[in-house]
Amino acid sequence: MSTDALIKALKEALGETGVITDAADLAPHLVEERGLYQGTSPALVKPANTEQVSEIVKLCAAHNTPAIAHGGNTGLVGAGVPDGAVIVDFSRMNKIVSIDAVNLTMVVEAGAILADVQRAAEDAGAYFPLSLGAEGSCRIGGNLSTNAGGVHVVRYGNARQLVLGLEVVLADGRVWDGLRALRKDNTGYQLKELFLGAEGTLGLITRAVLRLYPKPLSKSVAFAGCASFDHALNLFQVARGRAGDVLMACEAMSDFSVAIAEKHIEGTQSPLEGRHGCYVLLEFGSSDPQADLDALMEKVLGDAFEDMVIEDAVIAQSGAQAESLWKIREAIPEAQKKEGGSIKHDVAVPVSKTAEMIARASELVEKLIPGVRVVAFGHLGDGNIHFNLSQPENADKAEFLGHWHAVNEQVHDLVVSMGGSFSAEHGVGQLKTGEMARFKSEVELDLMRTLKTALDPQNLLNPGKVLPPKG
Repeated sequence: MSTDALIKALKEALGETGVITDAADLAPHLVEERGLYQGTSPALVKPANTEQVSEIVKLCAAHNTPAIAHGGNTGLVGAGVPDGAVIVDFSRMNKIVSIDAVNLTMVVEAGAILADVQRAAEDAGAYFPLSLGAEGSCRIGGNLSTNAGGVHVVRYGNARQLVLGLEVVLADGRVWDGLRALRKDNTGYQLKELFLGAEGTLGLITRAVLRLYPKPLSKSVAFAGCASFDHALNLFQVARGRAGDVLMACEAMSDFSVAIAEKHIEGTQSPLEGRHGCYVLLEFGSSDPQADLDALMEKVLGDAFEDMVIEDAVIAQSGAQAESLWKIREAIPEAQKKEGGSIKHDVAVPVSKTAEMIARASELVEKLIPGVRVVAFGHLGDGNIHFNLSQPENADKAEFLGHWHAVNEQVHDLVVSMGGSFSAEHGVGQLKTGEMARFKSEVELDLMRTLKTALDPQNLLNPGKVLPPKG
């Protein structure tokens, strides 16, 4: 069947305004944020509800045309770049359907923007803890499809842990209604787990039941300077031991990471005297409005200072000061763009090995590329480090980026040898399918392919992503 016939059928199902085929209008949806991949698509469609998503997928299957879900297009591994697929844009399906303040759950459509989900929970006196840099534009369906992480994983877990139920359109257009708001349900296989982190390759998430938490009514934020990542890891241990579940975030940043944030992002400035080998941002939170978390933070930092774990530290004295401390951490990715070419790694190792991994990986890349500048930062509390590299000063960008594959290979080899993962929170997409082939066992890949074949026998849902080609 022809593409023209498919587009005609889609317009009959959605109306003329629900189907976009103009090349200029399609262009922004054919590239990912970093510009690494350029895709193609016959059309972008904008469903208004689950029934229309179902009809779209049925029509694509009937015309043997792949389909790909689009949220905020903030991914970093090319998972959302279409290869001849119809783009299913969820921007119209952006409603907060309902909130149950007693059950601490929220039902949302897949196109809801993460910041809007956070705001709706707060308005209801609750808290949705998923928080990441793109929260003003990323959509919850994409967050769940990639099992997003963010800064609060140390206390609340990844996106996977924040979902109780899903509604999913399967590859043949059938709708699985798993919108259950239960914390206990032992009636068979946990089907929702198949679609969380699957990057739209097994089904299209249309709605979700999210888990909410009591709203933190007391907070304390501190910024500390340490001599090294080893000392930063020691600080995390002290904070975790003293604060327990009150610890909401523990972010670590190399000195160079902070320096480029100060250099390029207006209003970003370390509050500490002098320079330090590593910086740590700690956040405590409690639902008890009377909790004296600043006193607890002072105790943690005092103990760490006595043990010579930290060299200097400040505690935010207001909400504005807390935001200014968080801004340092949040400014790093944008600042790195202004330092020339970047080679990036989204990796995780056991928390106990984070400092060792950074030290060994830094030594490795400095031998490969003399003068390379390491931008290491991330979620120290859960072992997820963004081990990024900026080109040497005055280097040729193209020449530097030519080392991408060799550097990735060696860093990933090191990380996996330490019991780690080559993709911690950004997913696999098409960028890392080769690494799947290198590091996953044949048994594991065979299990994944069996699931893919069972749920999508025509290979029409986001083909070419996650799984490497066979053979």
